[in-house]
Amino acid sequence: MWQLDWSKLAEVLTYNAKQPMIFSSGLFLFLFLGFSLIYMLLQKKDTARILFVTLFSYYFYYKSSGFYFFLLGVVTVADFLLARRMARTGTQWKRRLLLLASLGINLGLLCYFKYTNFFYQMLAPLWDGKFQPLDIFLPVGISFFTFQSLSYTIDVYRRELIPLNKLLDYTFYVSFFPQLVAGPIVRARDFIPQIRRPLFVSPEMFGTGVFFIISGLFKKAVISDYISVNFVERIFDNPALYSGVENLFGVYGYALQIYCDFSGYSDMAIGLALLLGFRFPMNFNSPYKADSITDFWHRWHISLSTWLRDYLYISLGGNRKGKFRTYINLCLTMLLGGLWHGASWNFVIWGGFHGLALAAQKFWRNLLHKPKTATSKGIRKFFAVLITFNFVCFCWIFFRNTTFEASVVMLKQIFTAFHPEVFMQLIEGYWKVFVLMGIGYLLHFAPDSWQDACCRGVIKMPLLGKAFLLVALIYLVIQIKSSDIQPFIYFQF
Repeated sequence: MWQLDWSKLAEVLTYNAKQPMIFSSGLFLFLFLGFSLIYMLLQKKDTARILFVTLFSYYFYYKSSGFYFFLLGVVTVADFLLARRMARTGTQWKRRLLLLASLGINLGLLCYFKYTNFFYQMLAPLWDGKFQPLDIFLPVGISFFTFQSLSYTIDVYRRELIPLNKLLDYTFYVSFFPQLVAGPIVRARDFIPQIRRPLFVSPEMFGTGVFFIISGLFKKAVISDYISVNFVERIFDNPALYSGVENLFGVYGYALQIYCDFSGYSDMAIGLALLLGFRFPMNFNSPYKADSITDFWHRWHISLSTWLRDYLYISLGGNRKGKFRTYINLCLTMLLGGLWHGASWNFVIWGGFHGLALAAQKFWRNLLHKPKTATSKGIRKFFAVLITFNFVCFCWIFFRNTTFEASVVMLKQIFTAFHPEVFMQLIEGYWKVFVLMGIGYLLHFAPDSWQDACCRGVIKMPLLGKAFLLVALIYLVIQIKSSDIQPFIYFQF
């Protein structure tokens, strides 16, 4: 008969630093099945359902970051109380102090856990010059939930949002597990009105959710993970060992890998939210189709780029203080946006390149008196997309490499030791990687109507067909990711 191995069960369900839980893990898909059953049973009990999802979200974060989940609670309670106090305060300087308190708590936590060693290394030469990194654990997703909570308090400060009266509702908003650890950064004004609505998942929502989950899993668990381990990491770990053509395709591989990684996770978050009756805004919109660097940032990590625009760029003055100040604000915003991605100079350099490119494009448009809505067409659009894509790939070199010297070596190999004669050998040696890269880029550059048609096809499938498709996909991913869910149930004769 079937017996349960309680020790193995406890091992699987407790935090494991080597195997944090993510959407593409077999354990999450296994737990989500049980979660969904209880969720549907609580369909007409709003408070109980919200409490259940909140508890599951905190467990999900515990499985991702261990006991640091309490930081999520600190940020949530602090910003909830500060926003309520802010709404009842009419004096402007007192409201500003409350906002500064929120900024201090959120950015203070972010700076301590993410940037302490970065600044410590910078300041080390001022005393003895020796740098020993401090043992500071970086909680997963801290950059996302602090920014999301900050958007709430800033909107309340600007009187663009009425604060919530129930701590449970705000806790639900901040901790909602589909977007908790990797975005998208969902604004309170978009999400809060959905919390107390009667739960309703239409056939269109269910079908679209299934489509996005399938799309995200394929991008993340198949394309991104495979080409990363089997090709991209090898090139970037030691670019001097490879010719220029190998380095160039390593860069193109990384461009696809990071897109499939980020957008795949966002797609799964959007799909899971739809299955639960919530709508998230689109976070990636075929960014490599962009015909300018501005257009790229309208398509890439949209929730982050709009957050930086609304809460950083505009707060710095935006374009309201003259053209020169506008260029400075663009560069500062992108420098800080680069630092947001990680505590390293390579991210700062990456952000600096994008900031300079945005400023240069705005300067050129102003010089030629081109309207913001002006776009390229025909052959000019083709070359504009080609140039933009290669500039973005050039910037990815500095984003991916951990040192500036490694980026210089890679560029040197591309421009001085290209050796195109090894191209066929490269294809033969990594044919599986190149097949996946071809599929990935084909799907990315395909007309939007292709994706719409596929999505409509899934929506029109009967419920049983959708359920079968989901179960088959879950089974497949569990088989692929079997290392993260050791069997804790065994059969005994």
